[in-house]
Amino acid sequence: MNKSGIFFDDFADTFDTFYDGKRSRWMQWIDLHFRRDMFVRFAMTFDFLGDLNGKIVLDVGCGSGPYLLEAVSRGAIRVIGIDPAPRMLALAKQRISHAEMLDKATFLEGYFPQTCPEETVDYAVVMGVMDYISDPLSFLSSLCNIITEGAVISFPSTHWFRTPFRKVRYMIRKCPVFFYTENQIQGLLKEVGVEHYTIAKIPGAGMDYVVNITK
Repeated sequence: MNKSGIFFDDFADTFDTFYDGKRSRWMQWIDLHFRRDMFVRFAMTFDFLGDLNGKIVLDVGCGSGPYLLEAVSRGAIRVIGIDPAPRMLALAKQRISHAEMLDKATFLEGYFPQTCPEETVDYAVVMGVMDYISDPLSFLSSLCNIITEGAVISFPSTHWFRTPFRKVRYMIRKCPVFFYTENQIQGLLKEVGVEHYTIAKIPGAGMDYVVNITK
């Protein structure tokens, strides 16, 4: 496991409290104001995906599984979660099990694209992952090869204050982190041959870009 995987394995139980109103009112206020993009991109993802009846959905960097659960709740016949952190996968399995939908879920421990489903999927979700990818071109190329309908991907934006501050925080943890401009995202998509896409910036300083790809 690399540094990002180790970090998220240690952070898994805390991360899981971001969802389902598990945190104190004070921490929920902090999350709403300083981690708002996490919740906005969740809504934007499923606005794009819509009804998933009969679809197969891959979640790369699935964490504790909130996107997987929402996908099966929207009719997906199968969801596949990939994550390098064992504790994250355990929480994801628990989340899907509580909804009595474990028979629809497959979990793979590892890093995409080295760890990858053997078959194609209809849609892929990639949230909060590009921050830690040192070779985004290879990652996106592999992703486009396995999707048949589309994908939703978040990219962290650059900001004069938040970017260097976050870099220092993660440097202390020995976990490299990467940031993007809209032009850089467009360049990557062009290089991997993506023709149909939209890029939306979540309003606010340093908030994510959310990219919808349509095959």
